[in-house]
Amino acid sequence: MVEITPSQRLTSLLDGSPLKPIQRWLWVLSTGGTLLDGFVIFALGVAMPLIIAEFHIAPEVVGLIGAALVLGAVFGAGIGGPVADRLGRKRLMLADMIIIVAGAATSALANGAMMLFVGQFLVGVGVGIDFPVSSTYISEVSPKRSRSRMMVATIACQSVGMLLAAVITLVLLKNVASAQNWRLFLTTEGIIALLFFLLRLSEPDSPHWLMTRGKFAEAAHAFIRIMPEQRGAVLQLTSSAGEQSPVNSVAQAKAPGLTILFSRPYRARTVLVAVPWFLMDIATYGVGLFTPIILGAIDISGREGGLITHDLAAAKGSAAIDLFLLFGFLLGIWAVPRFGRIRMQVIGFGCMAVGMLILMTAVQLPNSRLHIPLVFAGFILFQLVDERRA
Repeated sequence: MVEITPSQRLTSLLDGSPLKPIQRWLWVLSTGGTLLDGFVIFALGVAMPLIIAEFHIAPEVVGLIGAALVLGAVFGAGIGGPVADRLGRKRLMLADMIIIVAGAATSALANGAMMLFVGQFLVGVGVGIDFPVSSTYISEVSPKRSRSRMMVATIACQSVGMLLAAVITLVLLKNVASAQNWRLFLTTEGIIALLFFLLRLSEPDSPHWLMTRGKFAEAAHAFIRIMPEQRGAVLQLTSSAGEQSPVNSVAQAKAPGLTILFSRPYRARTVLVAVPWFLMDIATYGVGLFTPIILGAIDISGREGGLITHDLAAAKGSAAIDLFLLFGFLLGIWAVPRFGRIRMQVIGFGCMAVGMLILMTAVQLPNSRLHIPLVFAGFILFQLVDERRA
């Protein structure tokens, strides 16, 4: 007969508890990285035409600046999980916001392409760290029945971040007629990250992580904050865990490491998860980062005007297109439980391909009246199905 440990009993109590306001608030705090990811993509895209005009950046350098964000995110995601296992979820969730603040400040004060590249790389590192750490955190503080729904809702915050960036950039472009507006866009990233940092100071660390580290008094405090109605049971179980020998209470089987993902039992699943996300991000970040530049190139403003006028028109067009990200997400909430994840993933990729084909067709018809409608149709279809594959 398998003995149930105090840690497992505490997990069962949390899994069976109802979703409480504090857990909803902790979920809000955990969305910082995802929201900022969407915000940064949109803000940098709108800023790019102004940055290009100021620094006279070549197209290949523009691509490198856009890639800096993604490159930093890859690096941050690679180190975020292992470091959080050593230092704790909360410390990393605070540190990544500080990194984003530093990156945003560097970007806003940039005096050239290199400084801007470094700043966006730092922002990407912070966002990349937050992705695995915050998702792990919310899974460890929420009840089992609500966990998957909260994880899916986190993904939607990327589109919320894009729409928030759209509102802020449009207000600034409309009311501050300056070619230096791009510095304000990037400064806003840092302000939002600083706000998340301050709000996260009051959150408890993951009680599960504290238990595995033998910090039973801190774990009890965290569990009680999350489920105060179980105070007596929590104190009893954490006390029992503390009375056990450290070896027996916290020792676990040695983690097999990343190699297990490529072992025979998990290889197909790893490919199924990794390859679609890899392909999706190539297209998603490319579309998100360079939509304003593409729309600016086809002059959707339809009237004479300066740089600010054209950037404002491109920002409006990008905002309208990105609104379909949110529509697609809401559609996905309805469709995925009914039709299954794999089927919706296939439909999503198929429709994304059709959207790209429509854009390719638009490129071949530069002088046609269908040019602009086809561009918007391609972008909208792509964004609509982008979130449905979650």
